[in-house]
Amino acid sequence: MANKAQQPPHLHLAEVTASQFLDIWKHFDSDGNGYIEGKELENFFKELEMARRGAGVDPSNPTFREKMKEFMQKFDKNKDGRIEMSELAQILPTEENFLLCFRQFVSSSAEFMAAWRRYDTDRSGYIEANELKGFLSDLLEKANRHYDEQKLQEYTQTILKMFDLNGDGKLGLSEMARLLPVQENFLLKFQGVKLTSEQFNAIFTYYDKDGNGYIDEQELDALLRDLYQTNKKEVDPTNLSGYKQSIMSLSDGGKLYRGELEIVLCREPIV
Repeated sequence: MANKAQQPPHLHLAEVTASQFLDIWKHFDSDGNGYIEGKELENFFKELEMARRGAGVDPSNPTFREKMKEFMQKFDKNKDGRIEMSELAQILPTEENFLLCFRQFVSSSAEFMAAWRRYDTDRSGYIEANELKGFLSDLLEKANRHYDEQKLQEYTQTILKMFDLNGDGKLGLSEMARLLPVQENFLLKFQGVKLTSEQFNAIFTYYDKDGNGYIDEQELDALLRDLYQTNKKEVDPTNLSGYKQSIMSLSDGGKLYRGELEIVLCREPIV
């Protein structure tokens, strides 16, 4: 049994702050892959039950397994058998839930992309850490949340710790989009079809037939359909329309430039 120093932090609290939320996340996402899954998930549920009941639990007990199954049915919104950051925000009583503030500000992925573009002014797929504070300040104001400078600083530092994993002071679009509700995070839909730099260049060049460096909405529609068919994935016309709208939110007057589409579809930035 773990000693007291190894006990998970803050699970017993009636309300956790943004920084405490991050402590909990990092404690249970022990491999740092962005999910609480497998043994991590079992440990999380066990510790959560202990914190809430004030008593020990036996993971080998069938009742424990049944409770864990019910728990996942309630909170695992995309039914992938693991918990991600936005789902954990629904489980824990987060103070002035700053993740939910974010969702009230950008309730759809199209709104998120439009908000992102206001800050990613050089269209690099990143916003600088010094711009993040303004981004979060806008978020809180639009959600009608009162905050002071100290609280804004705490939120900013928490987001940085969550997503600036290499410490370069930049935050990536795909990482920040993890704050969106699972069903709205269209970037997750492309995880199985991410392209290499060579593949991306080839497909973009094919659709940018006049070589002017951008494609329009119709060309994007055809590109996405081809991409899904090539990867043998089902294309839901309703969903495809939503993905297209979200991606076009990054466009400049209907012109989707190479660098903007690269952010969504490419595994690594092209240099």
